[in-house]
Amino acid sequence: MQTHFTEEALKQPHIQEADRVLRSCVHCGFCNATCPTYQLLGDERDGPRGRIYLMKQMLENPDDSENVTEQTRLHLDRCLTCRNCETTCPSGVEYHKLLDIGRAEIERRVPRSTADRAQRYALRKALTDPKRFQALLKLGQTFRPLVPGKFKDKLPPKPVDAGTRPDHKRHARQMLILEGCVQPGLSPNTNAATARVFDRLGIGLTPVSEAGCCGAVDFHLNAQDDGRARARANIDAWWPYIEAGAEAIVQTASGCGAFVKEYAEILADDPAYADKARRVSELTKDLVEVLRDEDLKGLEVDAGRRLAFHCPCTLQHAQKLGGAVEGVLVKLGFTLTPVQDAHLCCGSAGTYSITQPELATQLRDNKLNALEAGNPETIVTANIGCQTHLNGAGRTPVRHWIEIVDAALPGSAGSA
Repeated sequence: MQTHFTEEALKQPHIQEADRVLRSCVHCGFCNATCPTYQLLGDERDGPRGRIYLMKQMLENPDDSENVTEQTRLHLDRCLTCRNCETTCPSGVEYHKLLDIGRAEIERRVPRSTADRAQRYALRKALTDPKRFQALLKLGQTFRPLVPGKFKDKLPPKPVDAGTRPDHKRHARQMLILEGCVQPGLSPNTNAATARVFDRLGIGLTPVSEAGCCGAVDFHLNAQDDGRARARANIDAWWPYIEAGAEAIVQTASGCGAFVKEYAEILADDPAYADKARRVSELTKDLVEVLRDEDLKGLEVDAGRRLAFHCPCTLQHAQKLGGAVEGVLVKLGFTLTPVQDAHLCCGSAGTYSITQPELATQLRDNKLNALEAGNPETIVTANIGCQTHLNGAGRTPVRHWIEIVDAALPGSAGSA
């Protein structure tokens, strides 16, 4: 794709990056074939190719207020950032990088309404602090009838008991684990189950209380500086353990894993953190990356359940780990039902299910229809956002896949 940036504009790093991404696009349209919002709406501007043209026009014409409007922002807001288009693209267009630039630019050029800004600020503050989130969650569960519908669906009636965690210090092999921001409140058993499974494999998982939200919520709600600040704080919290020899930083939420793996990119221009961020990104692993390389024969799993696996977009498109969880589950003896259009997003997409509830609900229902077609007993996934969003329909129960593995271990303290 030809671009027409001025020499002056190209002196800016973000315009250089946008120019590089735009020039890699050959506007073939393959991306639209796998774009969830294009499939629902049929509007070119609600597919990757159309959004690329919108961003190109906006970035090349910094003084154009006639064509860069709230409609431009609407089409960018409707993007799930699922990155399915990147998996499909034959030219390797790094669409999400252009989208981050485009969204930051539209925020500057076309300010949001007061109500919209307030909602986004409230989401960032409510979701990124675990203690605040758990307090709000308990309040919402207590006064559930008064909670607005789009939030009510996110409230689990009662989380599964986390059971007990083994003493991680008894093992020579040590890895770190990110506790997360909403997961401890919505699904406290997930990380506990992971710790128990790893314990059976001789691996200790060390939680680091100083490490908080990964930064993805802020970053993708266009508070990118706040997202970088959270990344720096997490690096500082993990660094002493990394220096002490921690093997990996394990993520049980694929959305967090995808973002932490990008610390190296988002802090590449920070001279104080660039090298440390690169090391953190290198050490970051989704839990399936650890398990698939371990000898699982000694786990003696009672794999009697019939499961359908929902592969989150952040696992299959961002981390390129499509099929990895399925491979581990089959290796352990579980029966997996076929899932049609498994590449499509469920509509959770971070805060998307709150900011775009109508589209998110359509995508959720379509995804559940595909997941339930094989009559599974349980649907399993690898991301707390997808788990909560899919469970909000009140249909087949949805759990994190590691909880099912943990519950199937002989004498496990977990439940499923």
